[in-house]
Amino acid sequence: MTKRTVLVVLFDGVQSLDVTGPVEVFSAAGKVGGAPYEIRTASLDGLPVRTSSGLTLVPDGTLDEAPVPHTLLVPGGEGTRATDERLVDWLRERAPGAERLVSVCTGALLLAAAGLLDGRRATTHWAFCGTLARRHPEVEVEPDAIYVRDGKVATSAGVTAGIDLALALVEEDLGRDTALLVARVLVVFLRRPGNQAQFSAQLSAQTAQREPLRDVQQWITEHPAEDLGVEALAARARLSPRHFARAFQAETGMTPGRYVERVRVEQARRLLEDSALGVEEISRSCGYGTPEAMRRAFVKTLGVPPAEYRRRFRPVPA
Repeated sequence: MTKRTVLVVLFDGVQSLDVTGPVEVFSAAGKVGGAPYEIRTASLDGLPVRTSSGLTLVPDGTLDEAPVPHTLLVPGGEGTRATDERLVDWLRERAPGAERLVSVCTGALLLAAAGLLDGRRATTHWAFCGTLARRHPEVEVEPDAIYVRDGKVATSAGVTAGIDLALALVEEDLGRDTALLVARVLVVFLRRPGNQAQFSAQLSAQTAQREPLRDVQQWITEHPAEDLGVEALAARARLSPRHFARAFQAETGMTPGRYVERVRVEQARRLLEDSALGVEEISRSCGYGTPEAMRRAFVKTLGVPPAEYRRRFRPVPA
């Protein structure tokens, strides 16, 4: 089988897990899949770099000396905030030659600065999606996605999302069985769906300031099967439905309906991953009423029906 080369770009202030996470995946895949990846690291001057956590990484050589790789991986980290124009110039000139271009976390900011994301869909760490969109309006930013594939370019969210993306690439290169075995070796999910939210509904929404609204948020999370319509929730908060809907959105950043939708999908997803309950039972316990209603919600939110979600994303048994 063809040996695929992976070139990892290093720079001062790089996030160490953005580097080591994908590298461990590719390394393990080579060992268990019978088709080793040739992994190389390089910095602009070939000098050691200091990561954002204080670790020192020693590259294999300089970027200029590195041959054009099959996969070029650009990690993120604090070092992407003050962009080194020499690195951007190198990416602009050399990155298009790679068969596959990958970024982890804020590495997407470097790709965008080099014009490599123009006209493409992309994502990055949730805290920097707004920055990416403002600086580069020509990029279609998907703020919720764990990773996004657009042609030969793949971008991922923060830190551990790089592992999810690397596993997806291994599955593409070497097949599902190899990716599954790598996941077992690393004791992680086979892979999360790329369009799964970067964080939970409770974290993606702001916490309401007023106590009645905070209590309603908690009630929704603990009772997804209850009547969670605006009128019922407003009565619990002792507010009129109109006042409640306005106040909830103002304080949490999303409508009550959107919050309920996210909570229910998240609860159903967890039960599909962690329990042996059937789809019909899960749909009732999460407030959908029927499996068809849950199926529509899953296809809309995650892009796959519940049964397929369980087949693909249930954690691998020890």
